[in-house]
Amino acid sequence: MNAFPAPTVSRLLPLAAAFLIAACDGRTPSAQADSRPEPAPVASSPAAVDAAGQDAAAPGEVPILRARRKLMSTVYEITLVAQDEPRAHAAMHAALDEIARLETVLSEWQPDSEVSRINAAAGVSPVHAGPDTMANIRAGLDAARWTEGAYDITWAALRSFYLFQPGEQHAPDLAAMRKQRKLVNYRDVIVDEKASTVKLRRPGMAIGLGGIAKGWAVDRASAVLQQAGYPNHMVFAGGQVLMHGLRGDRKWRIGIQHPRGPRYFAVLEASDVSIATSGDYEHSHITEDGRRWHHIIDLSTGLPATRSTSVTLIAPTGLLADAIDTGCFIMGAPRCLKMLAKLPMHVEAVILDADLKFYATPGTRERLVMEIPPDAQGRIPTPQ
Repeated sequence: MNAFPAPTVSRLLPLAAAFLIAACDGRTPSAQADSRPEPAPVASSPAAVDAAGQDAAAPGEVPILRARRKLMSTVYEITLVAQDEPRAHAAMHAALDEIARLETVLSEWQPDSEVSRINAAAGVSPVHAGPDTMANIRAGLDAARWTEGAYDITWAALRSFYLFQPGEQHAPDLAAMRKQRKLVNYRDVIVDEKASTVKLRRPGMAIGLGGIAKGWAVDRASAVLQQAGYPNHMVFAGGQVLMHGLRGDRKWRIGIQHPRGPRYFAVLEASDVSIATSGDYEHSHITEDGRRWHHIIDLSTGLPATRSTSVTLIAPTGLLADAIDTGCFIMGAPRCLKMLAKLPMHVEAVILDADLKFYATPGTRERLVMEIPPDAQGRIPTPQ
């Protein structure tokens, strides 16, 4: 994500809680039984997920276990279809441990991470990188090429110019930022696959993997759960959710939150996919002149992207979904849909543009249950 800078966990949680209360009509997910006919939006994300249910299942209900942990500046939550047994709890905690390990490797905010070591050596020398870092950089560079630079992992050279933490938001010095912007160019990331090294061509460059690392993390957590013998699960991390297997006798139920209200406008049932959502109201504030400042930055202008209000991508993996949803948000619906049609893998999209006009990839509209149908102009009305 061309995102600047990530809120700390302590400041993120009140924001997430506010959306939990608004989205769930005062009931947190832990208080919702899965017998409800529809999902409820969860956390401060446009993506909504299946109601998680109780830890102890009543007779005839699907047995559900849950575990959560604060990691990567958000809260990861695992919903597992399993009986309440020590082995299942151990599997969930092993999956969360894997995410914690990835944070130490991939976070540009941790000084000893591989990403930080690459940034420290910018313009000097290549740095050896392990398989996790290489996979994320490889995916990030692919996404940059596919989106024609709308998404660019070298955005991090600009991170000091933006602050979206609640109560401390401010607009950047645009003149100074635009001078620094010359250091943003994914083509200057030199990857030696054989040697497993990465070098940033110029001093002052920096990469940030916050926009895709959560996708990789949910993929790896899912792999841990599958290896432990638990194929039916959901891993949720803010705007990223991965569903594997089934929830009882049906697929997982996913809702997409309206970007201008606490309701979901569409519902989808899916399995064995990952869904990532980018929205213009996360980590956002309205300035005195009425402009919405949010954390998805159009690097061609240095300003918040304005062509979209919400982009949801449905992809085979979390890494893929997370790598291209931000670029699609910045590109806007027509360019994004054209780009997706050319990809070598199948990716679906649900997009609301700046005027809340609804777009979707071919066939996706037919799979959705529209809780708020488009009006005669093709726009999704704002809930009252």
